[in-house]
Amino acid sequence: MNKILVGLLLGAILGAVDGATAWFTPAVRDGIIGIVIGSTIKGMIAGIAAGWFARKVQSVAWGIAFGLFVGALLAYGVAAMQHGYYFEIMLPGSIVGAIVGWATQRYGRSLHPRVTQI
Repeated sequence: MNKILVGLLLGAILGAVDGATAWFTPAVRDGIIGIVIGSTIKGMIAGIAAGWFARKVQSVAWGIAFGLFVGALLAYGVAAMQHGYYFEIMLPGSIVGAIVGWATQRYGRSLHPRVTQI
């Protein structure tokens, strides 16, 4: 699979798992469906961004750093809209971004394979 598709799919899966962990915060259980949907979308955006970055930069370390940054930035935006739960939202969002950044670098394939000249 290409890098962007890897990021999109993994971001959606990990984002849904991230949102489902909100169940452990009793105060937000009433809105669990919206949280899971929002976290899935947030993970997909982070995955697309990490996949795009992975196509441009061939470095696992930079891919993880970029994914971490994008995940943290998106999670901060969500936490700021909620006016609270910064740690509970930003920590898993950052981890999702870092994992997706790593996976796009490690497992995604470039659209144009590299040609070596003899």
